[in-house]
Amino acid sequence: MANSGIIIFGELGAGRLSSITLELLGAGRKLADALGQELAAIFLGHPVDPVVREAIAFGADKVYTIDNPALQEYLTEPSVAALEAACRQLSPEVLLLGQTAVGRDMAPRLAFRLGTGLAMDCVHLEVQADSRLLVATRPVYGGNALAEMTCPSARPQMATVRAKSQEALPRDDSRTGEVIPLSVSLPSSRSRLVERVRQEAAGVKLEDAEIIIAGGRGIGSAEGFQTLEELARLLSGAVGTTRAAVDANWRPSSDQIGLTGKIVAPTLYVAIAISGASQHLAGCSGSKNIVAINKDPDANIFKAAQYGVVGDYRKVLPAFLNKVKELLETS
Repeated sequence: MANSGIIIFGELGAGRLSSITLELLGAGRKLADALGQELAAIFLGHPVDPVVREAIAFGADKVYTIDNPALQEYLTEPSVAALEAACRQLSPEVLLLGQTAVGRDMAPRLAFRLGTGLAMDCVHLEVQADSRLLVATRPVYGGNALAEMTCPSARPQMATVRAKSQEALPRDDSRTGEVIPLSVSLPSSRSRLVERVRQEAAGVKLEDAEIIIAGGRGIGSAEGFQTLEELARLLSGAVGTTRAAVDANWRPSSDQIGLTGKIVAPTLYVAIAISGASQHLAGCSGSKNIVAINKDPDANIFKAAQYGVVGDYRKVLPAFLNKVKELLETS
């Protein structure tokens, strides 16, 4: 059976399609149109939430579902086995997953089982005009360079996609498609979910924020972040930080942005007292606008910023904060 079609692995969050799923559908639609093939989404669960049908409105031609009691909670063994069985049934040309906790866990195992290659943490996807191969672009060397990867022989061509790197399509409820259940046999799992602990977060989630106010080692203390929190509240944004500030116990690890933290791509990223180490820039380089405030004119952050202020944040930030308050009062 010849390989054909683009399949994205869909994830849900809070009873709706997750943002990464919407981005994958947008990216997959472009690839499918370029190849003249169909785009499908596949969802696992028990029961599979009816909301998965909405993937059609966001670009999918078909939605495949695998409903099995072993998939009620995410566990590596049954989930990988289910997706492997689906790929062997459907023989896709391209398979895309999100660079999420689930995607990072599943994708390498699945690629090994299918005997194919895998490009992880991709920020751009396109199809070569002559060979019709998927070209997956991913950051390397801590985000200081980009590498283009192809998989010339094995199928499916696989990639995980970084959150916020793709554009979701507008919802179009006039689109039509079908939901097709797949029947697969799954092995018994040697692992089980013991407990799920949810961390309550006030305000906007860092990954979803359109505005992020981030502070680094130069903030000097946990108390120094209070001004950043006030600014973030005024702008309906979120506060982020660097690994150095987390290691100093000034901020929780959930606020860390960077290679070993969260990847963000807000409309506005304000980097305050952040030097701009490559590990941090790997997490925020996808931001549409970066504003840097640093007293060191040679700080690396200025190379990535569209706008920069050379000065002590303790003097710069209060003036900026007052101006924001003034503009909000008059608007």
